[in-house]
Amino acid sequence: MSDMDVFAKISREQASLSKSHKKIARYLIEHREAAPFLTASRLAQNAEVGEATVIRFATVLGYRGYPDLQRHLQEALQKKLTSAEVLKRTTQGTEKSKETIREVLTDDIHNLNTTMEQISPEEFEAIVMDLIQAKRIYIVAYRSAASIGSYLAFYLDLVLQNTELIEEADGVSEHLLDITEEDVVLGLGFARYTKRTVEVMKYVKARGANTIVMTDHLLSPLYPYGNKHLITATEINSFIDSFAAPMSVASALITALTRSEHKKVAKRLEELETLWETFDVFYDGK
Repeated sequence: MSDMDVFAKISREQASLSKSHKKIARYLIEHREAAPFLTASRLAQNAEVGEATVIRFATVLGYRGYPDLQRHLQEALQKKLTSAEVLKRTTQGTEKSKETIREVLTDDIHNLNTTMEQISPEEFEAIVMDLIQAKRIYIVAYRSAASIGSYLAFYLDLVLQNTELIEEADGVSEHLLDITEEDVVLGLGFARYTKRTVEVMKYVKARGANTIVMTDHLLSPLYPYGNKHLITATEINSFIDSFAAPMSVASALITALTRSEHKKVAKRLEELETLWETFDVFYDGK
């Protein structure tokens, strides 16, 4: 049985399942991003069945037990689909633009709610403190993730004056030559993950830098290389990732940091306002 067959198998078997097993099947299919990481007891609680029923459900489907089923569910999430494959899977059905906007915005609302549940407030606060205390902050973000990286780097460097965005593969060695334990490296990566992001995060962690990873789930290849993590949901019915949740978390990081360092930030912004006025940076309507 291939790893990607698991959800299809659950769907195919639903008609022959008992009432309790159908409840489990429905829950797994509707929560396929989060359900694979639940214990048998938590899955039973969420699906409103007994724990023994969950274990029987796994064997009914042909697995050796719940851990075996759980492994297949998790490995199914790790499957790397090409952009063309995802596009093919997500364009079957309606192609009406007026329906697409409601669908995508609804998915983003779900992603935001899921992300709120996945990020611990204590972990988030610790990450903010790491950024405040860092000697240097390096943000590693390639390809589409560079959009979030650029946003973070712009505002963090604006107020802290110690942030650098690494988005070009050719210059990474020069950027990280002098990295130390006093530095923070924030790596951003979402499926499909770039090999270079994984390599850089592996390298800086080995060098002793304080590492933070923003990624989309616990099976991300970036996850092992983060001392702390920001798990953000990105799934929509498209070949692209949704960055609504990662961008919202980035905004939260900047806002929390500036509130914690409000006196320093206020002084910095006052100086910048004078500079911006001198060079006539912003449009004033005159």
